[in-house]
Amino acid sequence: MTSPASPADTRASIVERLVGDTGEPEQVEAAARALAERSVPAIMRGLEESMATPLAIEVASIELCRFVEARPDAANHAMTIAASASSPDALVLSIDNDGLAVVVGTLFGGDPQEPVPPIERDLSPLEIDVATMVFEQVAQAMNGSGPRAFEFKLPLPLAITGKDMARRILRDGPAVRVCFSLATPASRGTMALTMPQRVLLKHRGDTGMAAREGAPASEWRDRFSEEVMRSTVTLEATMPLSRLTLADLATFEEGQVIELDEAAQTQARLSARGQTLFVCEFGKLGQNYTVRVRHPFDAGQDFIDGLLPG
Repeated sequence: MTSPASPADTRASIVERLVGDTGEPEQVEAAARALAERSVPAIMRGLEESMATPLAIEVASIELCRFVEARPDAANHAMTIAASASSPDALVLSIDNDGLAVVVGTLFGGDPQEPVPPIERDLSPLEIDVATMVFEQVAQAMNGSGPRAFEFKLPLPLAITGKDMARRILRDGPAVRVCFSLATPASRGTMALTMPQRVLLKHRGDTGMAAREGAPASEWRDRFSEEVMRSTVTLEATMPLSRLTLADLATFEEGQVIELDEAAQTQARLSARGQTLFVCEFGKLGQNYTVRVRHPFDAGQDFIDGLLPG
């Protein structure tokens, strides 16, 4: 097994094993589907440059799986592992014997109207080279560009098969598998890619939200406002005293009674977290004191009133 490139990769590997799935299933599947469907035209263009006849490639299935399941069971399948800047095993690519037979037949000018003989033996060096070429085209198409690029390290390692593939140990963890069908009019095979969910979501985690990009501001504003409105605050009601000079304040003594302005009861301020919200009026209802809201507090008007002589 390739050791993680950094302590962060080591921690990510341990978290994957302990926590399990790292993403919402619908989000992971949506991101994988968007990535696969975007890449298919680029894969076909890359392969058509080498092939005598066009090869039909379609997304056959997308499923959540464990990363350890990426290694094929059959000995005459081929596999390679792509490393990236964020993971030493960011992508596992595999192709079955039928798919490889289709590619080899198309590459060397076979009649697309005739069924391709299946490969029922160990793969030859030439067939391994062809598998590596296909994997390289897929990785380039999947890679993308800009800040969301996977940054796969190219060229990819030579594809492995048989005993070498059986001995290759893969880490466990939540992953997603995309299966492609490789077809001519008379033959069909399968190619698969498996990617850890954390790698996919790191680079394409917002893809599942694309359908909601038409009105994200209002949606998130409503959701955020709902959470904010649930928060609790402490309200404070204060009643203003009369306006005094500093000299008058300096003469205060213990037990002295301070008179309130005539309008003090109707000029109470209701505030929360240091912010004045409303101008209120003190009152009483039965045995309880009350505060009745008169109007919202106007900071500008209050500043002007403070400049006027009392």
